[in-house]
Amino acid sequence: MLESKKLDEFAAKLNSAIPDSLRNAQQDIEKTIRAGVQGAMQRLDLVSREEFEVQAALLARTREKLDALEERVRELETKLGINSPRESTEYDDTPAAD
Repeated sequence: MLESKKLDEFAAKLNSAIPDSLRNAQQDIEKTIRAGVQGAMQRLDLVSREEFEVQAALLARTREKLDALEERVRELETKLGINSPRESTEYDDTPAAD
């Protein structure tokens, strides 16, 4: 197996052997491709990992608050002797019928 120092030396020699005009063309191509990919990603309307994690944490806190409020309502209904029409604590994501 080749040592990394020897590989680095070999890469440096190859890099110095490439004419400046080709090196500049490579940099221009990389910039153009990078700009094109960034533009395509922006058009896809994607969110960053950080933004996703913030929203996921916000949703988790909201669900915790909702669960606590549902429990409180159940306790109050029990104290008042009201039968709750819905005993399930699962979230209903089905759209309302029109």
